[in-house]
Amino acid sequence: MTRIAGGFANRLYRLDTDRGSFAVKQLNQFDRRSTYRADDVFRFERAAFAAGIPMPEPIAASDETLVHRWVEAERVPEAPVPDAYAFEVGEMLARIHALEVEWPDLTAEPASPRDWPELAARAVATGQPWADELASAVDAFLAIADFVDDCERPGPIVLTHRDVQPWNLLDRDGHPVLLDWELSGMLDLSGELGSTALSLSKGPGLDSIEPAIFRRVLDGYAAGGGMLPPPGPSWFVYLIGGWLGHVRWNIQRCLDGVERAGGPDLALSHESARGGVRGLPELFRRLPELEQLL
Repeated sequence: MTRIAGGFANRLYRLDTDRGSFAVKQLNQFDRRSTYRADDVFRFERAAFAAGIPMPEPIAASDETLVHRWVEAERVPEAPVPDAYAFEVGEMLARIHALEVEWPDLTAEPASPRDWPELAARAVATGQPWADELASAVDAFLAIADFVDDCERPGPIVLTHRDVQPWNLLDRDGHPVLLDWELSGMLDLSGELGSTALSLSKGPGLDSIEPAIFRRVLDGYAAGGGMLPPPGPSWFVYLIGGWLGHVRWNIQRCLDGVERAGGPDLALSHESARGGVRGLPELFRRLPELEQLL
């Protein structure tokens, strides 16, 4: 087995055997941000693969390990994707949402934590390299938490991947391949579409958004039989809330200062914490501008 660099939450290895090559993912067991439903996700993946969704074949799943057949393809850079690629991703989402897969009832999402002042104080006291930036952004993070909890979601709720981002996509001869289904579950449709379309239409920041690519994701969704929800801030609340939780999770890992056997390397957690402390308040500030994309 060969360790593959990267991994924001888990660790990935390539296993080469006389029966082919496989992607073996060691799941983080120590500080998961949410409950992982291994059996339900595996059943959903198998249904999607059987329906022809472009993805690695799911082989086996448990609470500790996932195994998929290895796919040879190119990574997708964090930059606006080609027009045809964006359209295919939208069409693929419509096909996923049309799958008839039973999903257990889930409890409501908990309220967003409001411990940002305490986290900032700990960061300053322990000399974290991004501590001053976090301290100056505490009010922004509290406002973001309010927005995530109070924003109205118009529905419908769909069973979906929930994390269609460049780092979970491959490019195989110009066509998308969707990876990393562990976050699968029920989600407001507008949140899924807004998160996906924005991530595929921009670069690392918000200065290179291409509205035409954003629209092509939605064109593909409609062409695949999907119905677009009404415009509004709900299109971006899932993206903002997900990043908020990711930043807080990595900040806590940095404050603990322990290099764990599972999950991302500590250096990657510092990179994610610093990027979120700088980027998330800017994303939230530009929310009215993002709504114009709709």
